[in-house]
Amino acid sequence: MRITLVATWFPTSVAPSRGSFVVRDALSIAATHDVRLVHLVPPADDDGTRRLVHEGLDVLRIPMDPRRPDQVLAAARQLRPALAGADVVHSMAFSALLPLVLRRPTAPWLHTEHWSALTTPGTLPAPARAGLPLLARLLSAPDRVTAVCEFLARPIRAVRGARPTDIVPCIVEPGEVAQRRDRSDGALRLVSTGGLIPRKDPLLAVDVLADLVDRGIDAHLEWLGDGPLRDQTLQRAAARGVQERLALPGTVDGPGVRAALARADVFFGPTRADNFFVSAAEAIVAGRPVVLGATGGQGEYVEAAVGELVDVQETAPYVEAILALDARTRDLPARTIADTIGDRFSAATVGRGYSAQYQQLPARPGGR
Repeated sequence: MRITLVATWFPTSVAPSRGSFVVRDALSIAATHDVRLVHLVPPADDDGTRRLVHEGLDVLRIPMDPRRPDQVLAAARQLRPALAGADVVHSMAFSALLPLVLRRPTAPWLHTEHWSALTTPGTLPAPARAGLPLLARLLSAPDRVTAVCEFLARPIRAVRGARPTDIVPCIVEPGEVAQRRDRSDGALRLVSTGGLIPRKDPLLAVDVLADLVDRGIDAHLEWLGDGPLRDQTLQRAAARGVQERLALPGTVDGPGVRAALARADVFFGPTRADNFFVSAAEAIVAGRPVVLGATGGQGEYVEAAVGELVDVQETAPYVEAILALDARTRDLPARTIADTIGDRFSAATVGRGYSAQYQQLPARPGGR
């Protein structure tokens, strides 16, 4: 089948890591279908290119600021010829809905949603939060919708009613699993991956690290990622006397993440809310146990044998969860941990999931 993807999140030379999940999904679909992609590029990410090939994907860029109605309307006009000949139009991410709702595709339409505001509207500014119920109604337009987990599917189903909403997970590719390290040094090495942003709660992570040290634990934390709370995180670590035990190397590539997981004992993600929490799934697939905030879809794949979920953003419960998990999993082989997920989230599995969605779309006369 000829699939035309429409996404507002995709890498550019200005923002090379933007929309990496879209790239992974697109490549999984391209394994069995003819794929082209339309990138509705926002001004902040626009590097001026309009046609390119990215990792083998044929990409057309159309400028669009989703906050500008005139640009959304212009993008809708430009999309019509770009979608010609498609057997299926597959939009990804909420803002991609805007021009397609204005000018509905003639081909069958699948939409994939990731937006965390649907599950945690409190993360939005007050004006946007007030408008969310109206915006969410746009999700009723596509023929079918997929979400990455049931946690996200629930508010989507509340909008769509009986119209089909199914689950196709994020891609977390299994690979080589590094053996767990020798613990003879007596240290407890924690690792986390995510932005230094309020939702990920790095300040709480520092307090947990400090409380572990206060209990006589030789604890260390390596946090991969960057963000606006970097300076505050360093200041909190200094105030709590654990600055030498905290490493903030910034954003690293895939091999860098795997290397950090290999030298860690436990993945620690005190998130306030996540839809899927890809980093946590990556940690399990790498053979590391996890302690996570409970709000999100991570509870759908974290088994009690290899993980702890904490439902309050307080220091003491996280400290107790880390100590309990470490005690019961210290001698658990990495492969045993990884096998709790296995290939459930592999690219091949996700590609098959999308193919099944395409087969279930209603026929439309505009389809090729």
